[in-house]
Amino acid sequence: MDDATLQPHDPYASLRIPSYRWYILSTFTMTLGSQIQGVVVAWQIYDVTRDPLSLGLIGLAEALPYIGIALFAGHVADRRDRRGVSLASLALLVFCSVALLALSLTRSWRAAGQHGVWPFYAVIFLSGIARSFLQPARQALGAEIVPRALYPNAVAWRSSTWQTGAVAGPALGGLLYGFTSPSFAYGVDAALMVAAFLAFASIAYVPRGIRQTEGSVAESLRTGIRFVLQEPVLLGAMTLDLFSVLLGGAEALLPVFADQILKAGPQGLGVLRAAPAAGAMIISVYLAHRRPFRRAGRVLLAAVAAFALSIIGFGLSRSFALSLIFLAISGMADNVSVVIRSTLLQVLTPEHLLGRVSSVNAIFIGSSNELGAFESGVAARLLGTVTSVVLGGVASLTVVGIVAARIPPLRRLGAIEHKALAA
Repeated sequence: MDDATLQPHDPYASLRIPSYRWYILSTFTMTLGSQIQGVVVAWQIYDVTRDPLSLGLIGLAEALPYIGIALFAGHVADRRDRRGVSLASLALLVFCSVALLALSLTRSWRAAGQHGVWPFYAVIFLSGIARSFLQPARQALGAEIVPRALYPNAVAWRSSTWQTGAVAGPALGGLLYGFTSPSFAYGVDAALMVAAFLAFASIAYVPRGIRQTEGSVAESLRTGIRFVLQEPVLLGAMTLDLFSVLLGGAEALLPVFADQILKAGPQGLGVLRAAPAAGAMIISVYLAHRRPFRRAGRVLLAAVAAFALSIIGFGLSRSFALSLIFLAISGMADNVSVVIRSTLLQVLTPEHLLGRVSSVNAIFIGSSNELGAFESGVAARLLGTVTSVVLGGVASLTVVGIVAARIPPLRRLGAIEHKALAA
């Protein structure tokens, strides 16, 4: 038995670092605000257009700038002050929340029908730019303020915090929309974004050492891409998540399920949106209190397969309670995948490449949510809502089998914490 196994496991080790606590608080408040915003925007637009494709366009409006700028944003995160880049991105997200509040207060957009929703898409496009810079800078900074040996623990708590916000946010957004007004909900969103900015500004951050730099932006970007392509385990984990979310994501169509299939209204939509995060929060707290997996590769593959099966079950369900159960299971499975993949990224990537590799990961993972929303909207228009969700789950299950067969190093992956201790 090795030394790492003999050492006592401290589940709160990363939270004992003051700067990481500010980091966690900022993550929570931003997540809570953005989830409220997501529910309100989706319901407002669907309420006017009554078209599932309009929900897919929300994802596309955010994904286009996110993908287009992500690699350059990673380069910036590795060349500039990561704290400063994150704060500038958060400031832009505050502006977007205030802009949505102002649009909602005008009320003239509703009278314009489908043409009136385009300003909302423009604000979402701008938020995609902000998120593109925030993701790699914040993720790389998070790896700098905790010791490498604590990466698995820190990732588990970060995921738990994000999922807690993702549980409360949609439910709160649905309640605020249903019992107050969209404008009040956007006001709460804006206040939470300001809190996220102030919490992040409280982080005491000094970059570790001197970062290596390349001669040009193009070479810098190629370095990040080459690193990912040369790490089959990391590439396989990213590929799994990309296709599972791209093909098996049902979240974008939840307004349709809440309105037409489950007859639950905006309050029910908030609960449906919160269900995956509720499952993820439960499993993430468990993961933070247990030792990392001994056979991480097999667990990752099993988790993505469970995610696909739960999406199929959700698509076939006509019971609100059963739908919630399937969505909660999907969140549990997805969070296991997130923790393993995020830990791999931080453990396998040198610190001077964290921004660029995080940006590559953002293209694989972050954009898959938005592109998956667009794909779901198009598929729902062509095939029907239920058929598109079920076939997407089947396709995700197929991808798991292909990745397991084609990338043996991922299938054989053992304990990730040994890699962190050896680095």
